[in-house]
Amino acid sequence: MTPPPPATVILSPHFDDAALSLAGLIPTFDSPVTVVTVYGGAPCPGQEVSWWDTTCGFSSGGEAHLARVAEDTRACALLGAERVVLGHPDGPYGDGGPLHEIDTYLADLDPGTRLLIPLGTNQADHTKVRDRALRVLGELGRPLPLVYADLPYTGHLKEWGSAETDTALAGDEHFGPAYREIASRYRTRVVHDLTLSDDQWAAKRAAVLCYASQLAPLAIDHGSVMARGGPLRAERVWSLAEAESPGEPG
Repeated sequence: MTPPPPATVILSPHFDDAALSLAGLIPTFDSPVTVVTVYGGAPCPGQEVSWWDTTCGFSSGGEAHLARVAEDTRACALLGAERVVLGHPDGPYGDGGPLHEIDTYLADLDPGTRLLIPLGTNQADHTKVRDRALRVLGELGRPLPLVYADLPYTGHLKEWGSAETDTALAGDEHFGPAYREIASRYRTRVVHDLTLSDDQWAAKRAAVLCYASQLAPLAIDHGSVMARGGPLRAERVWSLAEAESPGEPG
């Protein structure tokens, strides 16, 4: 049986980004929900294994890719989401070219589908996905997407999850540049602001732990990543509207 078309699509740069950033909110989105992993392609045979994959314990990029696909399958099953995997190889295994498979996927998507894209905080791959999606949607004449905060990156803001989040984010030297860039181009409005309950956190933790191979390198820069009160504790999504004049702040 052919599955129904998605009502909600999340562009996830890497296999774990949708779960890290949105696992608490996914059950509240219009269903069916589809997670589209952009950097989901296998590396070419013989490429030197990346630092990241070595730190994860893998001997080759191919081994890492197979493990991550299996992890993603388990996590999406827990989240009740369908999976689509695009063919761009991850980070150091790619050629740095345009993310042309986003173009094809979005062109084939029903215009009424709700799309979520990453903010792009402190992660070049996320920014590239964001900008490609915005460009393609503009060319297609489609509605602007929702934008979600990239976790754990954005979640290290001291005010994260509080009423001062956006103000603090706009003024923060380390975690604010992506937000300031978007707010300079569009009017932004918070449409989802979730601090996870204990039950929601337990469900999110289970989904995130499916990506067990990634936790060792994540802990290097985000040592409290799995703490109940850590950077994953709150999730945030903004809507975008066209600015009334170029450069108008959100």
